[in-house]
Amino acid sequence: MQAWQMHELGDPWDELRLGEVEPPEPGPGMVRVTVEAADLNFADILQCQGSYQVKVPTPFTPGMSCGGTINAIGDGVDLEVGTRVLGMAAPGSGGFGEQAILAAANVTIVPDGVETATAVAMHVTYGTSWFALHRRGNLQPGESVLVLAAAGGVGSSAVQMAKAHGCRVIAAAGGPEKMQVCLDLGADVAIDYRNEDLYERVMEETGRRGVDVVYDPVGGEYFDIARRLVAWEGRLLVVGFASGGIPSAPANHVLVKNYSVVGVHMGGYRNIDPEPLRQCYDEVYGLLLDGKIDPLVSQTVGMADLPAALKDLFERNTTGRVIFDPRL
Repeated sequence: MQAWQMHELGDPWDELRLGEVEPPEPGPGMVRVTVEAADLNFADILQCQGSYQVKVPTPFTPGMSCGGTINAIGDGVDLEVGTRVLGMAAPGSGGFGEQAILAAANVTIVPDGVETATAVAMHVTYGTSWFALHRRGNLQPGESVLVLAAAGGVGSSAVQMAKAHGCRVIAAAGGPEKMQVCLDLGADVAIDYRNEDLYERVMEETGRRGVDVVYDPVGGEYFDIARRLVAWEGRLLVVGFASGGIPSAPANHVLVKNYSVVGVHMGGYRNIDPEPLRQCYDEVYGLLLDGKIDPLVSQTVGMADLPAALKDLFERNTTGRVIFDPRL
């Protein structure tokens, strides 16, 4: 089969190599799928660079999340060949190839009527936003939510999820085109934080009160602005560090404003408590089938274009989700 592989750690657009490799064999509790779609994530780039929290020895095929049709099963698996599933790929046998290995216990069966690419586009991003906003953030209808990097993958999902829950959404993005994307997603207000004062604009929009919830997948310098925008008894959701900078919150500020700094690590539930994952996807697929959310897929790339697409993602030249389809 054909697959992209990292033989040395580094920037994937420079170090990825396309070649013929032996199809991975599913061990006990694992399934092998014919890949139909894989989503591009910042975490994929970090793993290729060697800076992600889960280290994978080279050579490996990246692509942490993918979906497709089961073509082989390992011992102890209660799934059938021919079933469409998606989930997190086994380290080293990822979705940036024609076949991948998934842990059977953690896969989600793709419902009838939902395309595999749509399910994959939604899986990580909307799952993350469900855990952030609902399980960890205790979001209530009528509250105000500030979403940073709101035109990106997880950001765009947070905009739609918060609106579906009856909240007022202030979206922050870079540049007029991304601002329009946010408004098209349903945001009530869009702020260009490249050319506007984010703090002042949010304070103006909230009557100097601040917001109930901040959804921050960026970190870095924006975290410091975001924490000052949290209202009394608000929640600052730490979703990720796309900026590359890992910030810290002064405890005295947390105390004086009586707000919570809340970590969001969706992946940890797979090994600690998988039940919330089932609840998450039951609710997310319900929203999808009811037409209350609609994943934004800005680009679908084939085998030859994957490295360039990862670079575009890294340089923040994309909106919504970028999907890889090895059949193209």
